[in-house]
Amino acid sequence: MRRVIVGTAGHIDHGKTTLIKALTGTDCDRWQEEKQRGITIDLGFAHLERDDLQVGFVDVPGHERFVDNALAGLGGIRIMLLVVAADEGVKPQTREHLDICSLLEIPAGLVALTKTDLVSEDLAGLARLEIEELLAETRFAGSAVVPVSSATGNGIPELERALLTLAEKHGQAEPPADLPARLPIDRSFVLQGLGVVVTGTLAGGRIATGDTLQTAPGRATVRVRSVQVHGADRDQALAGERTALRLAGADLEQLDRGIQLVASGAYLETDRLAARMKLLQEAPKALNGWTPIRFHSYSADRPARVRPLVQPIEPGSRGLVEIRLSEPVVLAPGDRWICRRLSPALTLGGGQVLDPGWSGLTSKHRSASLAALEGDLDRRLGHWIAEAGLAGRTTGELARRSGRTQEAVATALDRITGEQKILSLAGDGPNRRWIVPAVFQRLEAKASALLDDYFSRNRLAAGMPKAEAVNRLLPERARPLADVYLDWLGRRGVLSVSSGVINPPGREARLSGEESALSKSIIALFEKGGLAPPAPADLRGATGAKPQVLEGLIKYHVERGELARLPGELVIAASAVEKVRLELQGSADDSFSVADFKNRFGLTRKWAIPLLEHLDSIGVTRRVGNERQIVRSRTERDRSE
Repeated sequence: MRRVIVGTAGHIDHGKTTLIKALTGTDCDRWQEEKQRGITIDLGFAHLERDDLQVGFVDVPGHERFVDNALAGLGGIRIMLLVVAADEGVKPQTREHLDICSLLEIPAGLVALTKTDLVSEDLAGLARLEIEELLAETRFAGSAVVPVSSATGNGIPELERALLTLAEKHGQAEPPADLPARLPIDRSFVLQGLGVVVTGTLAGGRIATGDTLQTAPGRATVRVRSVQVHGADRDQALAGERTALRLAGADLEQLDRGIQLVASGAYLETDRLAARMKLLQEAPKALNGWTPIRFHSYSADRPARVRPLVQPIEPGSRGLVEIRLSEPVVLAPGDRWICRRLSPALTLGGGQVLDPGWSGLTSKHRSASLAALEGDLDRRLGHWIAEAGLAGRTTGELARRSGRTQEAVATALDRITGEQKILSLAGDGPNRRWIVPAVFQRLEAKASALLDDYFSRNRLAAGMPKAEAVNRLLPERARPLADVYLDWLGRRGVLSVSSGVINPPGREARLSGEESALSKSIIALFEKGGLAPPAPADLRGATGAKPQVLEGLIKYHVERGELARLPGELVIAASAVEKVRLELQGSADDSFSVADFKNRFGLTRKWAIPLLEHLDSIGVTRRVGNERQIVRSRTERDRSE
């Protein structure tokens, strides 16, 4: 069966609701207020089925005060049914609704010239000419205009045939396989004894009884208890169908209009996006700089701001824009959107989402980024991966940003990999991570420069600490991949990793003859000093060496375990620390205070506290309250006893 949704459009009191009733037998006005006032306030729904065609109708209000309600129902519309009364002709909301349908790029249109029983043939002919003139400058130019009277039934069979012809052409038999489940909610209510029910036009995928879905925004988990399509129970609903779901797991207030039900983790929630935009000819001025708007997409309605990304957009022209929303909504590339002025409330323009994860690139890179976003899926994926740099993107991230299934995105990524435009870095399934080859090339050059700089300043260092190298080479998002990148750099011969330090391959720190002699003097002074090591000034006086030379040699011996650096940058001979360890672990005591420690080893507080902290760090002692416990192995405990 082929499925299609038809949306009405037109001015208030031109007979949209009455026409739908004449076509389907369904009164779309549900509220008592609507029946009393004789005007449609909110969305109404009806359908008809003929042979293998299923035609759903969304009846929208025509009053200018309820355009926001009308916009909530126009997502997923494939055919516009523009309704114009023969006795009034084209009116302001006729024009605005037609503008909206044009901006949404609804594929097909049809015009019903209603109330023909109230006018002469000449007046009906004039109204028809006015309609054709109105359509001439739009995407609906040449659409059929069918004269009808809902009161007498004249023209209704002809209108139905015209609708079915369009439905046959623009309906779909199977939903696209690469779109995850997605239902924008346009109504939610509670049925006594049955629970919470939501309705909407299924925008992607399939939803079946028993499925688990997620609200977005909100991320509440719901279970589908039953599915209906046009009032009939079904095992599943398909994209393009008007759908009602009975749910468990969420309260009514979590399911307001504008919320979407989606396959878990399948779509991106965003408050910042890049998009194409057409500014209507009737717009009061060019779009230049940030402009406050109301943003509409599917059933979502949010305050927002919009600005051009390349150059000002003149009325009647198109351009690329950035939009920032007051609250996140679910969006995917290709989604249509409309924006309206805040006051007076008139439609300004609309367009198509390019990137729901837009990062606001600087103008230097913006043109290339926008060009990629206007390309096909492969090009967008490649751009998003390149944009992420060393962090790369996972298959799951790319699927959410593109609004496609993980399977579809994985297939595209494998295709791009075959063209050697991207590389698979690590992980499996949705966690498989991708980068562009240029990332490796830049990292190799950066690593070589980093090591050259480090060892030019630290010639005697045993190596560059791995943690320091990772922090300087990789941005925070890429640091979980550090071992992958370091392994690759090792295989490229850029560096080697050993014992927590990094070196260029084959590098060894070697002392010159002069440094070797000075080194022996330094070690001798520290060994002689024991727990009262020489101060820096004493070292300079005893050796005659410059401070930077002394510091380099001290660091050299600390890295080799001959000296120990205590907290506060104090330095002591490693042998002195070892004597303290042996004495503590050989004593009969299990614990001691700081005062006991000072007295036992003849230390000042300046040395006692840093030395104790060092002993804690190497596992000789353990701080418990204001005392230290001596940590012994089983053998040492037996020996002390």
